[in-house]
Amino acid sequence: MFGNIEEFLQSHDHNLTLIRYSYSEIKKITHGFNDKLGEGGYGSVYKGKLRSGRFAAVKILRKEKANGQDFINEVATIGRIHHCNVVQLIGFTVEGSKRALIYEFMPNGSLEKYIFSRQGSIPLSNQKIYEISLGVARGIEYLHEGCDMQILHFDIKPHNILLDENFTPKVSDFGLAKLYPTNNSVVSLTMARGTMGYMAPELFYKSIGGVSYKADVYSFGMLLMEMVGRRKNLNVFADHSSQMYFPSWIYDQVNEGRDILEDQAIEQEKNTIKKMAIVALWCIQLKPIDRPSMHRVVQMLEADIESLQMPPKPFLVPQQISNDDRINLANPTSLRDPSNVCSIDSSYQFGR
Repeated sequence: MFGNIEEFLQSHDHNLTLIRYSYSEIKKITHGFNDKLGEGGYGSVYKGKLRSGRFAAVKILRKEKANGQDFINEVATIGRIHHCNVVQLIGFTVEGSKRALIYEFMPNGSLEKYIFSRQGSIPLSNQKIYEISLGVARGIEYLHEGCDMQILHFDIKPHNILLDENFTPKVSDFGLAKLYPTNNSVVSLTMARGTMGYMAPELFYKSIGGVSYKADVYSFGMLLMEMVGRRKNLNVFADHSSQMYFPSWIYDQVNEGRDILEDQAIEQEKNTIKKMAIVALWCIQLKPIDRPSMHRVVQMLEADIESLQMPPKPFLVPQQISNDDRINLANPTSLRDPSNVCSIDSSYQFGR
């Protein structure tokens, strides 16, 4: 494992602008690991302070993590880029079996704690929710089109959208990310990857289409849907079957001219939320070919609502697909289940 990481770092050294810290330096930065922000199956995260006075989030990765692939994924992807809507990786540590990643500190934690209503949650205005959605879209657009290599994230969800002191959103957690040449329209995957509820259907059903950047578009659509409704997309406790699959309910509300929001929102806010809903419905179309690119998504979010057309109604699962057509998911460890404690909650990763 150590050899794999060192080999990777040496071969990519000219592309990386990261600081390599010693483990003793990491101890000093975190004051002896005394301010723990969170813990999960991939390691523990501590708040630290760099010599410049800047705060940082230090993720100490677990020793037993197979071949260091999550570490390599993070360094290979965000180690070479800088964008205002992508979390910045400052440096790393590789010392024997000890590995750490040092990120910019995000004081407002993850988006998840602001959009799902529960006790203690902090509500955001409709305008701020819209601004965050646009920022996330720009971040993913940059990953897909703004680099010399196309970066596919494969785990876009509220937990992985972090918010700085001004609530500027930043895409984070590139442990499942993959790098591809920008001219690759379809990519090869040996296992489905992502979090249930946000994963594109082509990751499960191969007849729908090949896996591509459109998988991230689908995940963004499901995220956007949750931002619109301030609730989880799938509600198994819903009174009506139409409400059980939230995108279906949203489609009916928009298509029939009813308000999505029940609060006293002004007309401009209602139009903004309606626009976000229409964009989300386009993003979660069953077939990848029917979904827009992230560049088009940004254009749609910035456009007047009058210029947007309603898409076809989305389905929860593909219709009439045989068992032979399903991708073999014999290895469930390839998935990140949000109810599974093995994935770190980013709301504790970079802020409180």
